[in-house]
Amino acid sequence: MRYVNQPTPGSPADLQDEADPEQVARTILLRRLSAAPRTRSELRSDLLRRGIAEDVADRVLDRFVEVGLVDDAAYAHLWVESRQRTRGSARAVLRQELRGKGIDAAQAEEALASIDPEAERERARQLVQSKAPATASLEPAARMRRLAGMLQRRGYPGSMAFAVVREVLGESADQVDGLESLGE
Repeated sequence: MRYVNQPTPGSPADLQDEADPEQVARTILLRRLSAAPRTRSELRSDLLRRGIAEDVADRVLDRFVEVGLVDDAAYAHLWVESRQRTRGSARAVLRQELRGKGIDAAQAEEALASIDPEAERERARQLVQSKAPATASLEPAARMRRLAGMLQRRGYPGSMAFAVVREVLGESADQVDGLESLGE
């Protein structure tokens, strides 16, 4: 019978008693990276949380970066492409998510620069088209606010959000006069 707090034989916690700290850190990192790509910051936090000394964690992570197993710039590009495609997130939200994952500002901006402004606008258009039927029973002004708010929560600037919603719904500017200022 195993207890919940007992380490699995061969697990990193079990290895910590038997092996050198660098080997334990490498084992932890390889297991984490086999599940999904991670940033250096995420991996470092994981190692420290598991009791690996800072100097050991940094040394092992430096080696993983050197051999290309950890690449924050490539991770940032993949993250931006994936999140924009699957969730429709705009630059502002993506920048914040990358910062939260420990990507430095220069790498984040480089990844965000790969977003084509017209492709971003087209993605906003697709989001509005998919959500518009659910708002058909609302008054035009409420419908406009609801759909523009959805885009703004995804990081689209207010002026773009209202313009795209107006375009998709075919609303004239005078029907929603003054609403643009709500989201800016």
